[in-house]
Amino acid sequence: MSDATALIAARPRTGLTLYRLAWVIGLATALGLFFGLISSAPVWKMLVRTLSVALIAMVGFSLAEVWPKRMPFGLPRWPWQILASVLLIPPVSFCAYALTIGNWAFVPRERELAMAWAFFTFLHVLGVPWVALAAMLRQRDAFLSFERHQFEVQKSELERSATQAQLNLLQTQVQPHFLFNTLANVRALVASGSQQAAPMLDSLIAYLRSAVPRTGQEACTVAHEFERVRAYLALMQLRMPDRLSFSVEADARAQALPCPPMAALTLVENAIRHGIDPGEGAGSIDVSAAVYPSAQGQRLLIRVTDSGHTPLPHAPSTQGLGTGLAQLRERLRLAHGDAAELRTSRIAPQGFCAEIELPLGTKP
Repeated sequence: MSDATALIAARPRTGLTLYRLAWVIGLATALGLFFGLISSAPVWKMLVRTLSVALIAMVGFSLAEVWPKRMPFGLPRWPWQILASVLLIPPVSFCAYALTIGNWAFVPRERELAMAWAFFTFLHVLGVPWVALAAMLRQRDAFLSFERHQFEVQKSELERSATQAQLNLLQTQVQPHFLFNTLANVRALVASGSQQAAPMLDSLIAYLRSAVPRTGQEACTVAHEFERVRAYLALMQLRMPDRLSFSVEADARAQALPCPPMAALTLVENAIRHGIDPGEGAGSIDVSAAVYPSAQGQRLLIRVTDSGHTPLPHAPSTQGLGTGLAQLRERLRLAHGDAAELRTSRIAPQGFCAEIELPLGTKP
């Protein structure tokens, strides 16, 4: 059930409702039995009288609740509801008495019956307003509770929209960053007349073919993300064929699981820029994904390790790495809250490891 449907279902009802009808019948029956026990009239007659008065008073109260649709001169509605229910009591109680005794002229002719009717009517005129006020107070509380719930739902929707907008903004910031860097490399190769320009351009096209149709979608799997990672690493290997080797592997259970778009690619790009590029020797990057049990249940672990000299994010020379990881950490927080984790650590004797840990069954 959607939030809007739930709100409609939870909205307090006005006018004639089954709940109000059942409540009035129960109260009137109890009063009729009580009056029947303390009076000389048969119990069934007192039940008919109290039920008649209570039901008609309820009809007047309920109709005044919805009509007129807008009160004139800005007057409050509650006095009109009480007045509408009270004004109906004398004629209804008279008719109920006349019908139960079979005499429509009992008021001027039978003093005892007339006094009983007057006392019966007085008790109802005195008691019905208090019952009406109690009903209005209960309904006011119900409306206040509904409005609080409505406010919370609207607040949640606004927060969700703001979160999604911020997440989309962060994702669009990640994608051009990689594309511009790669295009700059292709341009440099073309300008220098390198034979690697065409293969790198072909690899870029392959990457775009795998990445662009999916980057605007909310759903992304580990298999899709690792396809982008392979295409990216193939581009980088063309740029430095003697210095970069890589492996990208995901176990069978992990491949179909949801994964934040561009998350693993962000870690891989950082490993290239801060681990492999600064060095002069050969280096390797290993990317893996696996499902493992933990105290919080089944978890997805995506790990990116490099054998370069990647500094830790808090070191003075890590502005680029810190920004990339900070963006990724914010994306994970927006998408998963505290259920996701991004960890970084050194690898002895040299190297760097970045891990993303996600709960299973959550949206990327």
